[in-house]
Amino acid sequence: QVQLVESGGGLVQAGGSLRLSCAGSGRTFSSYAMGWFRQAPGKERDVVSVISWNGGSTYYADSVKGRFTISRDNAKKTLSLQMNSLEPEDTAVYYCAASIRPYSVRLNEYNYWGQGTQVTVSS
Repeated sequence: QVQLVESGGGLVQAGGSLRLSCAGSGRTFSSYAMGWFRQAPGKERDVVSVISWNGGSTYYADSVKGRFTISRDNAKKTLSLQMNSLEPEDTAVYYCAASIRPYSVRLNEYNYWGQGTQVTVSS
């Protein structure tokens, strides 16, 4: 069992930065793929970025490439998402999630989810 708690969301102006963090628990955290997903009002939840169990592989949605950076610290059981050059289109609830697979970019292969943190980017 893995429990996930996100933090770091908030209100920021376009062009600004935020850093999201996810604190995990459970002995198997370090063997799981981790990811950040987001859901904007009226839209489906979608993948933002994922990272493999050892950090060796990463994936970014085209819309965030070059602006967002995902990282993990297995010793501390934390996942982070550094978001730069934020745009109003990035406004959404951001979720941290874990997959029992070592690496996955598929939302439906993620088994554990945090409660979400709101990110609002004003123009």
